[in-house]
Amino acid sequence: MSPRPLPRHQVAVVGGGQAGLSVSHFLQQQQLDHVVLEKHRALHVWDEQRWDNFCLVTPNWQCALPGHPYRGAEPHGFMTKPQILDYLRGFKEAVAAPLREGVAVLRARPLPDGGFHLSTSEGELLADQLVVASGGYHQPIVPRLAERLPAHIMQLHSAQYRNPAQLPAGKVLVVGAGQSGAQIAEDLHLAGREVVLAVGDAPRCARFYRGRDVVDWLADMGYYDMPVEQHPLREGVRDNTNHYVTGRDGGRDIDLRRFALEGMELYGPLRALEGDTLRFEPSLTEALDQADRTYNGINASIDRYIAERGLDAPPGQVYAPVWAPAQERETLSLADSGITAVIWCIGFTPDFNWLDAPIFNGRGHPVHRRGLTQVPGLYVVGLPWLHTWGSGRFSGVARDARFIVEHLAARATAAAQPAGEALQPA
Repeated sequence: MSPRPLPRHQVAVVGGGQAGLSVSHFLQQQQLDHVVLEKHRALHVWDEQRWDNFCLVTPNWQCALPGHPYRGAEPHGFMTKPQILDYLRGFKEAVAAPLREGVAVLRARPLPDGGFHLSTSEGELLADQLVVASGGYHQPIVPRLAERLPAHIMQLHSAQYRNPAQLPAGKVLVVGAGQSGAQIAEDLHLAGREVVLAVGDAPRCARFYRGRDVVDWLADMGYYDMPVEQHPLREGVRDNTNHYVTGRDGGRDIDLRRFALEGMELYGPLRALEGDTLRFEPSLTEALDQADRTYNGINASIDRYIAERGLDAPPGQVYAPVWAPAQERETLSLADSGITAVIWCIGFTPDFNWLDAPIFNGRGHPVHRRGLTQVPGLYVVGLPWLHTWGSGRFSGVARDARFIVEHLAARATAAAQPAGEALQPA
């Protein structure tokens, strides 16, 4: 008896987040047979890896998933976590993707004659084309020195943090002041917790400037439509840390200097643990100054835009520091400080070990041009700066998904065309 043939789809999509569902939306428009494989629940990250007071840092009008724009009453507000989950549930229902949840892709590889073979937790399947929509934030980064912290100190990654009540009484060390670290530090600070914050080189920006949200100004200035090839840093921008700002309570700046005035302890980046002593880089002053230079630089670009067009707007101003460290503090005793918890907010690394294809650079990141890889029929989507700033966000993933689906649809049409048909006379 010959073996039963493996199920085959025109397209397999790996990942059921907003990127994978966006791809499915456009695949359905093209009437292409496909399956979306998600090893957890669709969109689970937004529920399981965000703290209770999490909210968007971009205004609601930028929520523009395909066929599902924001339709609420506060386009210039910032959705809270429950509102985000409601929005995403509506998107999932609207797409109605051919979704298989709880199915992990264990290995995917291109076949010699074209197409792909996928081994999953529920069996084997074939696909003519493959879209990797699993994102790039897979493995939480926790430094090896964490292994040597005293056992009584609770340790969490930012993806595990929910609220101050889950932490023991005492001082909290937050390591990393990017977007998540700064907001978690603020969450703890507003709850009355004592916070020690290890500050890195993350930039910051204003929430509102000259009468409008900075995001509104930057959108008018075309920043969010700038392709990565035109950015001054080119592909290097993909490694940049996000600017810290918040949409909490209607939106405001995050000013670490003001937190310091209110009692938060600021240090430079954590570099070592020697016995009981934490050691920090003596670079806090430069980190704060550089963040302020970025803040003022963005505002200055808005000033120029307003002046060049003769727009009517309230006057601008330059941020002046409200606090500066008297000296760089390089050491801190764990016992003397009273630290009882550490929250690691230093990001994630990608994990594409399941994808057996020659598309990766030396750091394990896929090499692509606007989501198209060097392997025919293999695409990536949902990564930061895949094409523009919005590629990894609700604002830009639709454009990327449409582009990729149009490309693979054209490829599918060409593959289905009988050989020599293009040579037939009209």
